Amino acid sequence: MDHYSTIVIDFETTGLSPGYGDRTIEVGAVLISDNQIVDRFQSLMNPEMMVSGFIEEYTGITNKMLSSAPAIKEVMRKLKTFIAHHHLVAHNASFDLRFLDAEFNRINHRRSNQFGCSLLVSRRIYPEAPNHKLETLVKYKNLKTDGIHHRALADAEMTAHLWMRMISDIKERYGLQEVQFGLMQQLMKIPKKKVAEFLVKHNLA
Repeated sequence: MDHYSTIVIDFETTGLSPGYGDRTIEVGAVLISDNQIVDRFQSLMNPEMMVSGFIEEYTGITNKMLSSAPAIKEVMRKLKTFIAHHHLVAHNASFDLRFLDAEFNRINHRRSNQFGCSLLVSRRIYPEAPNHKLETLVKYKNLKTDGIHHRALADAEMTAHLWMRMISDIKERYGLQEVQFGLMQQLMKIPKKKVAEFLVKHNLA
């Protein structure tokens, strides 16, 4: 039995890669337990560098807002406590994972949490969707949203609703009683054409 809950996480950042010196400027995380959102964590972070006009425009997060935000290390220590040992999920997880690990590294913490990607699962569960961007999938499945894209908590909540919907759609489509995190991780790697066969076999196992 999978005894961990799931935390869906989203970062806003100064750019595309911590390898190029980019930093996190906001984190949003929501805790899912029994297919419901039961807790939330959100904070801006001061990256101690100016963000570009593009990032200000894209996220709505301004240099002025960040100048009075807490230090990244302080926020990451609180995030570490919130995450604990729960499983983690993000949309396009490799992006958020790179930033999470880079910032954790700065506070000498190594992540041991399992990670799942809602983007990779959605490509297999909803191959007929127009595309697999978060905003598109939210509209496609008519999911709950407050309409604020590119702010960390709003995107984390939308991703959480998508993750929960995919689980309920898999249960309904394939007659599964429960869908463990490990099964969702396996789905991320299954060739798209073999998804139905894999889930039918899983149900018979």
